[in-house]
Amino acid sequence: MAEPLRVGIAGLGTVGASVIRLLERQGAALAARSGRAVKVTAVSARDKSRDRGVDVSNMVWFDDPVALAKSSDIDLFVELIGGDEGPARAAIEAALSSGKSVVTANKALLAKHGMALAKMAEDKRVALAFEASVAGGIPIVKTLREGLAGNAISRVYGILNGTCNYILSRMELEGLSFEECLKDAQRLGYAEADPTFDIGGFDTAHKLAILTSLAFGTAVDAEAVHVEGIQSITLADLKAAEELGYRIKLLGVAQRTDKGIEQRVHPTMVPKSSSIAEVMGVTNAVTIDADAVKELTLVGPGAGGMATASAVVADIADIAKGIRSAPFGLPSSALEKASRIPVQRHEGGYYIRLTVHDRPGAAAAIATRMAERQISLESIMQRKPVPKRGAAASASTEAVPVVLITYATSESTIREALEAVVKDGYIAGAPQVIRIERE
Repeated sequence: MAEPLRVGIAGLGTVGASVIRLLERQGAALAARSGRAVKVTAVSARDKSRDRGVDVSNMVWFDDPVALAKSSDIDLFVELIGGDEGPARAAIEAALSSGKSVVTANKALLAKHGMALAKMAEDKRVALAFEASVAGGIPIVKTLREGLAGNAISRVYGILNGTCNYILSRMELEGLSFEECLKDAQRLGYAEADPTFDIGGFDTAHKLAILTSLAFGTAVDAEAVHVEGIQSITLADLKAAEELGYRIKLLGVAQRTDKGIEQRVHPTMVPKSSSIAEVMGVTNAVTIDADAVKELTLVGPGAGGMATASAVVADIADIAKGIRSAPFGLPSSALEKASRIPVQRHEGGYYIRLTVHDRPGAAAAIATRMAERQISLESIMQRKPVPKRGAAASASTEAVPVVLITYATSESTIREALEAVVKDGYIAGAPQVIRIERE
């Protein structure tokens, strides 16, 4: 049997400790499958005295992850520090420059510096592996890069952030407000004290940029992704979706169109009959539309120590076997620039919720504005009136919530029509617009 693969791990949080446990537990099986043993020989973290529930006493300790990355004590560097700059970037660059393969779970770093790191790995003829960077324990990177190599992919989309899916699931199933669900997610550790990165859609955008590169051969570029979060979703929207046969999910969508590769993250209406609509709680799911396999959906845990460690160890096993793929499927020089397609060019169906003043001519005026732009309506649903309160009650009539579902049209056309509706003065507040993603 070949010499053991000596692994150095930087970052001993939940995931790092779980990787050590998993390697110990599966050591014999990994050695049998890989043809060589895998051994963690060195580690790095901020606090040496902290009890992490794993024994690191027989491993070389490094206070500096960059020093670990350069060390002759390891063959493979595993980065689990996090962050798109600082120690994580410096350590990965040091490892690659030293001719060592790298495994990372760092989607933010890959979204920002993935192309430069991929070129370094290619130049040094080493691996840069990142299965754990997207969708936790779901093997989506290998599926796109290797498993579907014989397919032409037209669309990849999914639930890539468990925090948002947890919040939307709780709101729908228990009738709780967004604020209540967010506080509960923070209490349970699903959301950070500052949850903006998750609920604002930015975490999903980083992951989508990676999937887009793998699916369509584009350079990773998170700036090319249109991003909206879930902060504006209300119980009224979720109830309307239920009645219309939909669920609302925060989706990352990358799609080949005649205008180029469209990348967008936003709340989306999905048919309740679809596989992705059934995914609730902190679970992730990714659906791939391809010419040979048609539709393929992968569902599983999107976060958590052991789920993420599973993906990290899968990459370690590949490297132990001597498998080295181009990080993003194609040589970095062959990846095309990802153009940002304005979301106004998007075409599809739309859910529109308007709070309409209950007075003569309002409904006709709205219908006219839609017809002027040749927007066909699939359905119209009027809710119970919302009584005015306070001083406004004597100065205005009741407001009637009206929900419209359109057939396929362009985003720019919808926005133009709604701008005209607002100017007509028949609605209160801003229109709520949610895109519909059909099967």
